[in-house]
Amino acid sequence: MDSHTIKESVVHVLRQTADGDDQGQWGDTQYDIVDMQRLGKRQEFKRNFGFLATLGFVSIYLATWESLSAGFINGGFGGLFWTFIGTVICYATIVASLAEMESMAPTSGGQYHWVSEFAPPEYQKFLSYSAGWMSTLGWLASMASSVFVCATLVEVCADVLNSEFGFTNWQYTLLMLAFIALTIGFNTVGSRTLPMLETISLFGHFAGFIVVLIVIWVMCPRNSASDVFTSFVNSGGWSNMGTACLVSQVTVMYCNLGSDSVVHISEEVEDASLVVPRVMWWSYVFNVIMGIIMLITMLFGIGDLNDVLSSAVAYEALFNNTGSPGIALFLTIILLILVFAGNITTLATVSRELWAFSRDAGFPFSKWVSHPPLPQMNQRYNIPFNAVYLSSIGAGILCLINLGSTLAFNIIVSLVLLALLSTYMLSIGCVLLRRIRKEPLPHARWSLGRWGLPINAFAFCYSFFVIVLSCFPVSVPVDTSTANWAPVVWAGVIVLTILMYVFHGRKRFTPPVIFVEGRKVEGMGLQATA
Repeated sequence: MDSHTIKESVVHVLRQTADGDDQGQWGDTQYDIVDMQRLGKRQEFKRNFGFLATLGFVSIYLATWESLSAGFINGGFGGLFWTFIGTVICYATIVASLAEMESMAPTSGGQYHWVSEFAPPEYQKFLSYSAGWMSTLGWLASMASSVFVCATLVEVCADVLNSEFGFTNWQYTLLMLAFIALTIGFNTVGSRTLPMLETISLFGHFAGFIVVLIVIWVMCPRNSASDVFTSFVNSGGWSNMGTACLVSQVTVMYCNLGSDSVVHISEEVEDASLVVPRVMWWSYVFNVIMGIIMLITMLFGIGDLNDVLSSAVAYEALFNNTGSPGIALFLTIILLILVFAGNITTLATVSRELWAFSRDAGFPFSKWVSHPPLPQMNQRYNIPFNAVYLSSIGAGILCLINLGSTLAFNIIVSLVLLALLSTYMLSIGCVLLRRIRKEPLPHARWSLGRWGLPINAFAFCYSFFVIVLSCFPVSVPVDTSTANWAPVVWAGVIVLTILMYVFHGRKRFTPPVIFVEGRKVEGMGLQATA
């Protein structure tokens, strides 16, 4: 039975029971019910995220214009600008590929579910388990990295008022833990306001952009157009400018990474198989447009390149170039608020990823992680409390590394790009292989159509290309403090994943495909955590 036949049969059954008590009690549409039935999962969350809240959720995490703080060392002004343009065009194929897979299978599991459903049967269990571990650890590192950025912005605020000021490691760490504690509050007792908060964040994302844009154009002295668009500087010690700009792609990727964040709340979004892929794509488009406009603004108003390279973040040099400490402080606070709003999204993302993977027994103590401590989770708070707490503890432990060494902390959180890109490459590669073999794929309401094969092929190759570049150091020659240790951490995570699979996953992990209609193991009902 193919996917179209399955979907038609489920719709027929639903129409026959349209007046039943269960339909719509979770705020779901008929499409949501059909999708969950095909995926073999019981609805356990109320679908309280509409289009705007969902768009705000992913947009404030992407935060492209807020994240323009690196990449100047390899390429200078002109190199960064043209590298940014090339990178966002190439990366668009990855976003489009992920959005289509989300439309096929709108589940909180995201990449590890897609790998399980689309990979060759003989490899799907191990590959799915690997993708689940990579994604969860990558998002944990992302959360720790995000609160570090918040602490850095607090330090920039203090530096505006007193240029001699600087946090010690323990002060940095306490600030990071404080931001995690605040984020927990918004994701637990404040969870019922989360959709409204994400909608507010969306408007704040746009409003902050306009305010910063106007102030910079009005108050900052301007660099020349030739400096902005045609000035290339290789400060990283590479043998040629081309290599320097290629390495610079990695920093641009950080500004655009994370469209899959919204995938992990799929089971809380109304009409998810259409709304989620739409917001994935359009949030990326809007963020890229704002990113390009803000990058041009920054390059014209930021001043001398040497001042930029000596700043903690590029925005510090830009805001200081207004000539007004008060204005610089005001703009930095705007940036801090928006980045912190993105932290709220990050915790929601990693906790749902952790919850979904635990639903499939991907971790030790999965039953505890996936079960709520309160009996009426969906009816009152609509969150997986244990997953939120465990995610926060995990990120907090990573933050504690900063007490001993900021270098060690940065080495650990550098896992983000490699971990997430590897899950993108795995899932896209599985769909690409099915297309090459002309094997059937589930129906997608947001579809790439006849362009699916070339887009998936380019996205797969580009993911691999950036993974390779992510293993390069920022500059050469290197020593222990300037080396890129991310590949070592990534290799360690791969080894950990293999060991966990051998001792835990091989026997306990339940790959999502065994619940999917048409491939369901005999005797399997709808999957649920309770």
